[in-house]
Amino acid sequence: MQRVKLSPQIEVSQLAYGKWRLTDDPDMSVEHIRNKLAACLDQGITTIDQADIYGGYQSEEILGNALRGTALRNQIEIITKCDIIAPVGRHRKARVKYYDTTRAHILASVDQSLQLMAIEHIDLLLLHRPDPLMNHFETGGALDELVVSGKVRAVGTSNFHPYDWQLLQSAMKTPLVTNQIELSVLAHEPLTNGDVAFHQMNATPIMAWSPLAGGDLFAARNQTLLDLLSRIGSQQGADAAAVAVAWLLAHPARIIPVMGTNSIARIERLSDALTVSIDRQTWYEIYTAALGHEVA
Repeated sequence: MQRVKLSPQIEVSQLAYGKWRLTDDPDMSVEHIRNKLAACLDQGITTIDQADIYGGYQSEEILGNALRGTALRNQIEIITKCDIIAPVGRHRKARVKYYDTTRAHILASVDQSLQLMAIEHIDLLLLHRPDPLMNHFETGGALDELVVSGKVRAVGTSNFHPYDWQLLQSAMKTPLVTNQIELSVLAHEPLTNGDVAFHQMNATPIMAWSPLAGGDLFAARNQTLLDLLSRIGSQQGADAAAVAVAWLLAHPARIIPVMGTNSIARIERLSDALTVSIDRQTWYEIYTAALGHEVA
């Protein structure tokens, strides 16, 4: 599997494995978590995507339990995120869901993530959501501080628009290296609203969360699109999901799909997307089906 260089300090696998729905799995045993990681590594998927809030603030600890006493940490890159405060888990006393990009919260969140995952550094820290109340000098300074300290190797954002990105970057010495956004055959607006173009222009690879639209791709209302993806896949020995991911990989912006599934059988086939060839007309055929009409 190809590697994507985000900065001189870090590179990631072309596909990432996401832990968003880790706690939806009825089996959260250490052995099962390790088996899922092994299934990723067997394909060259070394990048693991986390967030402090995943699983009601439980996912990081579950991963940490699986990493303890193994050599797995040395084989993977760990991404995690911070800044969302939701009234669940350790923040259950919060009166409202909100974002916290203050220096104190970011530093404390990173320390807790390191402890829960039983690791000495985070490979990539992302701010999870844009904070309308963000003091970009304070937030940017905190991120710079974390990189200098060695607790974090690189920093980026999630769900930021170009203007959010530019505001934060303007107050930082450390370069932001990626932005993780919702992007799929169905959630294709970033391809035309400037989000993807901005990062393509600045040569910052994009991470795509929910590349299968959170499973919505397989809903009955999307049957026409699904039939097309299945037909294209059947010609190349792949399924519709692999074709949908290959559609993202075919874009020149260097998109890194973040794949999330708890099925080991599905994990074992994540790299099928790399075997699917999407030429220009096929790409537009899929795009047209997603739009529901031909391009203007």
